[in-house]
Order: sequence, then C-alpha cells, then structure tokens
Amino acid sequence: MSASPLRIAVAGANGRMGRMLIEAVTQANDCVLAGALGLPGSPELGQDAAAFLGRASGVLITADLHQGLAHADVLIDFTRPEGTLAHLAVCRELGVKAVIGTTGFSDEQKAQIAEHGLHIALVMAPNMSVGVNVVLRLLDMAARALNEGFDIEIVEAHHRHKVDAPSGTALAMGEVVASALGRNLKECAVYGREGVTGERDPSTIGFATVRGGDIVGDHTVLFAGTGERIEIAHKSSSRATYAQGSLRAARFLSGQSVGLFGMDQVLGLG
Repeated sequence: MSASPLRIAVAGANGRMGRMLIEAVTQANDCVLAGALGLPGSPELGQDAAAFLGRASGVLITADLHQGLAHADVLIDFTRPEGTLAHLAVCRELGVKAVIGTTGFSDEQKAQIAEHGLHIALVMAPNMSVGVNVVLRLLDMAARALNEGFDIEIVEAHHRHKVDAPSGTALAMGEVVASALGRNLKECAVYGREGVTGERDPSTIGFATVRGGDIVGDHTVLFAGTGERIEIAHKSSSRATYAQGSLRAARFLSGQSVGLFGMDQVLGLG
C-alpha cells in the first residue's frame, strides 16, 4: 500500500507566493492541499484555493485558522512576522508542523519561534531555494579562504512590493560570512553610505539594496581584493524555486516530531 499523501496547508493563499505554493502542491503526486489561509476581509475568502488555476481543489480560502489548519500535517507560511506567529500558535495547539519562509523577524520573535520548536517540528530559512542554500555553503568556504586582503559587499535586488530590507537572504549571507571570519554581523555590518564616509573599514561587511519592478530575487556577494574580485551570485527567475524547496522541507518534516531545523539540514549540507 502506498503512503498517504502529505496534507499541506498554505498561508497567504491569495498572494503571489501563496498561489505558487498551491500550484506546486496540487502538481506533486505525494502531496495534497488540505487548507488555505487568507487575510480577514480578503475578497477571495470562500473561493476555491485553486480557482486561479482554472480547477477545483475542494479547499476554500478561510481566515479561520483552526478551520484552515484542522486537516493539515504541515503549514507552509510565506507571510509577515506577526501573521506567522499567530499561525504558529494554532499549529502548536493542533500539532501541525510548519515550514517558515517569512522574513523580517526580530530577535524576540525568533526566540518565540524557537520555543514553538520545543513542541512541534519546524523548518525556518530566509530562503527556501535549494540553490541559495548551496551558495550559503560556498560562502562559508570562500570567506574562510579569503579572510585577509578582501573587502566584502553584499548586493541584493527584489521587486517593488518587498517590505523589508536588506532581504532575509542577504542577512543570512552576511551571517555566514561574518561567522566564518569570527566576526559579529551586528557589529560589522554597514547598511548605507552617503556623503563623506571616509576610507572603507576593512573589517566591515557592506550591504546594498535595490527595489524595483518584478525582480524575484538577486543576491551577489563580492570579495574585492587587490588585482582580483570574486563574485558568488544567485539569481531567481521564478518563485517556483522557493515552492519546490518548501515542499522538500515539508517532506523532511514528515520524519520529525519536534525541533527547529534549517534548510542545510533538509538538504543534508550540515
């Protein structure tokens, strides 16, 4: 007998990423859509979650968290920090696992998520792309080898609708590089330059942010030395990469009972 399909609920079901996730879930032969969460007052409430695909899933978009999560094994959430925390509280109550792709959490909010991880299994990553997580490993290797004589700058670009900056992925890249160099990112990060800034402090890690159009997500880490430059970059052309990575994370969670995991563990990178 074949295993039962993984029952997945999607938060932000009427948003760009939510729709990409719903499409990915409905196309996966080992997953089934079990819930779709929308914002209170959204005009899509009560509609079939797959209506935008021209077919019926039998799952209606709801703002009732208990209703939307009642039949799910795993929630995939790419929303806003406050919304995600509200969703996790209900997930914990119902014993639903969660994949968290939301970014912009404060340290206090991250501590709340870690506490939830003592009771349910969670995967949280600033970027669910398989390629980005491979890049994070490459950055660790590069930073350790280029620990002298190289200035480090991180440039990221996203669509005009993104509300946080720098992106969670850029910050994760900065954390990996800083850790490899034995630095504290909070102490060495420079997030903006204007006017007479003086000579660059070689111990800093610089960030530059671009927002415009429909850019899905571009990230470049520049190691600039004397006579040579090394760039490690990742460019996303579709949110489908995040959706497929999220499904891999959901499948990973099916074998976990409690704990807070990262995509490096999902992918067996560390």
